[in-house]
Amino acid sequence: MSQPVRIKRIYKDVAVKPLGEGYCVTLDGREARTLTRAVLATPSENLAVAGAAEWSAQGEFIDRQTMPLTALLSAAIDAGETGAAQWRAEILTYLGSDLVCYRAETPAALTARQSQVWDPYIDWLGEEFDARLAVTQGVTAVPQPDEAITQVAHVLAAPAAFMLFGITTAAKISGSAVLALALWKDAWPAGDIFTASRLDEHFQEQRWGADAEAKAREQQLQRDFAAVAEFMRLMNEA
Repeated sequence: MSQPVRIKRIYKDVAVKPLGEGYCVTLDGREARTLTRAVLATPSENLAVAGAAEWSAQGEFIDRQTMPLTALLSAAIDAGETGAAQWRAEILTYLGSDLVCYRAETPAALTARQSQVWDPYIDWLGEEFDARLAVTQGVTAVPQPDEAITQVAHVLAAPAAFMLFGITTAAKISGSAVLALALWKDAWPAGDIFTASRLDEHFQEQRWGADAEAKAREQQLQRDFAAVAEFMRLMNEA
């Protein structure tokens, strides 16, 4: 098997400079670029600074795995303005079959745990956005009220494209638009929200023991979720 191509670091100085209505990362005075050669720029100075820190921390070779904020910012930029409409639609799709709305029929201990952990998120969405979701037991699909979907769609008209990208990414990792929206609004600590998304897996793990491969995958998801949470936090400060 061929080894992945390693990209050598050829720059020395990393900085952040104003650009239009935002800020961009510079490498030896030249604007850093995304994979599509777009300028690596953001409305958030703090996010630009955090991205620059990732570039500064590189050694002899560039390790993209250690640059999660740069990767998220690059993906959001390369999607362009057309990405915003797609991300809104994806969030609403997750809301239509949201993880926290589907509860187990058995065992009773799992059902009780789901209610204990997930009900506060359902209640929060109702209070924050006036969007009341239906909850069901089993795997049979339950349609969500049109009023709830419309309310959330109205709310999603406000965030900038970069934030919509963050919400969508968080929904994909957690399987829940409700949890992603809670992350956006900083309603709970990011670690608690991620743990809530893994409730079913943790319950099974407690009963049957941990699987090494599944645990490694969860740890990667947790790192990805933490990066998205930081991305959104820095965007919220803009």
